[in-house]
Amino acid sequence: MDVDAICDGQMLVIGGIMQHIEEAGIHSGDSACVLPPYKISSYHLSIIAEYTEKLGLALGVRGLMNVQYAIKDDVVYVLEVNPRASRTVPFVSKATGVPLAKLAAKVMAGMSLAELDFTEQPAVDGFFVKEAVLPWKKFTGIDALLGPEMRSTGEVMGHAASFGHAFAKSQMGAGAGLPQAGGVLITVNDFDKGSALKIARDFHRLGFDIYATAGTGAFFSQAGLPVTTLAKGSSGAVGNTTLDAMREGMIQLIINTPLGAGAREDGVKIRRLATRLEIPLITTLSAAQAAVNGIRALRQKSLEVRSLQEHYARTP
Repeated sequence: MDVDAICDGQMLVIGGIMQHIEEAGIHSGDSACVLPPYKISSYHLSIIAEYTEKLGLALGVRGLMNVQYAIKDDVVYVLEVNPRASRTVPFVSKATGVPLAKLAAKVMAGMSLAELDFTEQPAVDGFFVKEAVLPWKKFTGIDALLGPEMRSTGEVMGHAASFGHAFAKSQMGAGAGLPQAGGVLITVNDFDKGSALKIARDFHRLGFDIYATAGTGAFFSQAGLPVTTLAKGSSGAVGNTTLDAMREGMIQLIINTPLGAGAREDGVKIRRLATRLEIPLITTLSAAQAAVNGIRALRQKSLEVRSLQEHYARTP
């Protein structure tokens, strides 16, 4: 979770609470995030709001501050507190229509939030998804795997009334639109197989062909899911491998969560080839589930486009 807020020393007002789509451990600058949160309970949101206010007032912040949280086993953890503007401020400002940087500058110059008539967290109409633009296409020799080191070189934003459509728009803006049909290659580590099965079933119900490497494919088959098993690209196997299937146009989306040295070698080859062939690549299961939501939303209703100016002109 990411929170941007303004504090004048006497009062703190939250500008926006964002939920990261990727799990903790992925750099916040590389993670997609959604405003408002789409899977966080009101109970946890109230705790986050309370913690943010207490931190801002205790630290004597004058102006913008950013707090990052993680939720595990129903416990809210504070990861870091930054008494400064964050890269998410422009995103929150566009999503809410509130110029947070301008208000914060006036607070730093001596005005109070009450004088600026900014005393309540602004409402958000619909869903706004911020997606990172990653440089894989320009630097094809590097491993397209997300981690704690920030690699993104820009950001885009998608907005819609539903989360699925907003996520789909954000992927289109980042240059990796979601496929509407074809094959999905799933190769995940042992810890992710149970969660990946649900995602694979969702893709199967949407009419996609499911491909997997040996371990993942065996797990899916035991659960009764139709799957085509492919040999790993680094195994030297004769016949159809993951890399062959990608080159032959059988794969339109890849879900890959590696773990371990051998899996990493295979994953590197898959991710590098995916970059060269411009096949959408997902390396976390949370993002894979968001992709399912996006594809399902596109099937139900076609996209509509309007500018932010039009959006706020229609907002009461």
